[in-house]
Amino acid sequence: MKNAELGEKEKKRREQMLFGNKTSALFFLALPLVFYNSLGQIFQLADTFIASSLSANVVSTVSFVSQIEKMITAIGSGLSVGGGILIARSFGEGNTQNVQKQASTLFFLSFFIGIAVLLVIIPLMYPLLRLFRMPDDLLSSGVLYSSLSIGSVIFQFVNTIYFSIQKSQGNTKSIMWGNLLVLFVKTSMNIFTLHLVKNGKIEHENAMYFLPVATIFAHFLLTLIAIKSLFSKKNPLCLSIRAVEFKRNFLLPLSSLSIPVFLEKFVFAAGKAIVNSLCASFGSTVVGALGVSDRICGLSTNPINGFQEAESSLVANNLGNTNVKRAIGFFYRSLIFNLTFVLILFFVTGFFKESIIDLFAKGNANFASEIEKIYFYERLDTILISVNTSVMGLLYGFGRTKIAMILNIVRLFCYRIPPLLIFLKVPILKNTFGTGAVGLSMLISNSLVGITAGIVALIFIKKIKKSNC
Repeated sequence: MKNAELGEKEKKRREQMLFGNKTSALFFLALPLVFYNSLGQIFQLADTFIASSLSANVVSTVSFVSQIEKMITAIGSGLSVGGGILIARSFGEGNTQNVQKQASTLFFLSFFIGIAVLLVIIPLMYPLLRLFRMPDDLLSSGVLYSSLSIGSVIFQFVNTIYFSIQKSQGNTKSIMWGNLLVLFVKTSMNIFTLHLVKNGKIEHENAMYFLPVATIFAHFLLTLIAIKSLFSKKNPLCLSIRAVEFKRNFLLPLSSLSIPVFLEKFVFAAGKAIVNSLCASFGSTVVGALGVSDRICGLSTNPINGFQEAESSLVANNLGNTNVKRAIGFFYRSLIFNLTFVLILFFVTGFFKESIIDLFAKGNANFASEIEKIYFYERLDTILISVNTSVMGLLYGFGRTKIAMILNIVRLFCYRIPPLLIFLKVPILKNTFGTGAVGLSMLISNSLVGITAGIVALIFIKKIKKSNC
């Protein structure tokens, strides 16, 4: 296979990533992702609002199952990050032949793994939910709901790899439009479901099962678009089954980069499921309250993932072009933008806090109180979360996924679960803070990991600069 000739758009994006103004290059890649993540968080709030319109128990079920879903989709995320790093380096190096081989292998590998996951996980759903101690009053509905949710995994795997390939080549606009399609289709179908409930066409108890069906259909549509784009002959870097090479020179680096990312995201999601089960000791609706609080905090912390993704891609591309100093420069810019964005949203969401909480509580005073107690503490950690987000982009870009994995495991099992257990087991603390102990545990863990990540970044950059002197 010969090196493919890049089109004008691909050449222009590559030039900007490798030689253009660093601030402009970061904004060029990040803004579509930031816009999507911002709008995506609003759509997620809309989904939570729809769930809360059914009942507080539905919100709790959705919040509980979402962590298990994240555990499974962590496989696709790991492949996406690891494969994306390798593809971005080859793209920065100008080796388009390698890009085609790597992207084709990554695509088919993720597809077959997705099918295998479905065949294994769905039959084991009931014991899995029991393992994570889903409350009994949520269990019967949770089994069917979670099985349907997992049904979209195969499409999410394909879509994640599609986005990874596009991001590694600087084509973040296609990521934005693809994700917006998913959000629009899914939310439209959920609103239609709510309309049917209000008109008595569907029972409240059954309506929640239509939520994952909407997710499956939305991701399926995007998968069709992804396949058409990736295998189109008009695409100078089109994928081909003939380009697939399951060889050690790709699979070993892929495993080395992807497995730590998978473990990081899997363990973190599993840990959050454990946190949810611990929170359930305060009452079933507390899990839903934590989910709502997370969604509100996500208005400031979720959009900046766009800068993280753009930063990691730019770092990897410039390392492929052997420009370490330029690669590090993107980290500093990402950090400044993230801090600025989060600070602005910190004050905005704080100002509208009561109105937002009332929107989800639906007149349920106890539920509103639980949300407020958790959110009071959780919103305070958003600033340090932005530091952690930027550091993750730096580590991913340099391929130091093992360090990123260790940071997130420490965040959960050292900084979060132990404080939560202390609040639960020490009567005076449990009585003093009540539901607020959940939010305080989030504040402790997210703040400490932000500080730790900042220290790690300083040490890491110092070593990189010293080794390149």
